[in-house]
Amino acid sequence: MGRAGCRTTLVAALAAVALWGSPAGLAAEPEPAGTVFVLSAPSGTGKSTLVKQLLQRVPGLAFGVSHTTRAPRPGERDGVDYFFVDDARFNAMLARGQFQEWAEVYGRRYGLSREALARQRAAGRDLLLDLDTAGARTVRQTMPGAVTVFMLPPSAPELARRLRGRGTESTAQAAARLAQAGRECAHFGEYDYLVVNHTVDQAFRELEAIILADRARRERRRAAARKILAGFSAAPPGAPGTAPD
Repeated sequence: MGRAGCRTTLVAALAAVALWGSPAGLAAEPEPAGTVFVLSAPSGTGKSTLVKQLLQRVPGLAFGVSHTTRAPRPGERDGVDYFFVDDARFNAMLARGQFQEWAEVYGRRYGLSREALARQRAAGRDLLLDLDTAGARTVRQTMPGAVTVFMLPPSAPELARRLRGRGTESTAQAAARLAQAGRECAHFGEYDYLVVNHTVDQAFRELEAIILADRARRERRRAAARKILAGFSAAPPGAPGTAPD
């Protein structure tokens, strides 16, 4: 590199310091808190399958475990799938304002603990929340910076086929779920991102891309960028890439 190149590099470095702050300040900036990702989808859209895949395949992503008053289903584990509590415990937490959001679904209540969310985010972990449209709305209002995603089926007939194919509901129950799905899909305009689940692999790739793109935002990479920038000011004379006097 010639003298003109050195001067250009020096001017760029000085401009960067003016923009980002002094080298001492660069290294001291704390890491940002993790992002909260909210995923909503109608029943039968494949949300549970995709949540499991995201948690297994995306490093640094944790599940926001809710408290619930319903009984555990076969295979569910306390503290992993849900925190299973009785009505008295739920009422006490509710009275103390310990829930970030809560809702009653088919006579059972579900709530997200403020303390648990704050603890995981402070550790720099991204959180994935599985919420209905009402819960997602509450999170948007109370947690600025949350990223919301709504997942849709390819079409109403395809969702009806998937619901019938599960074989777990009567014809009337499947029809009721399909009608509820239509009401939920009407809220798609409230979300940051929309994913249409044509196939599990395609939907997974899109959801993963949303998470990875958010992690590359300037605000989240600022501390790392400042640390790298600080290293240039500490580079010894004659280091590779520098020119002698």
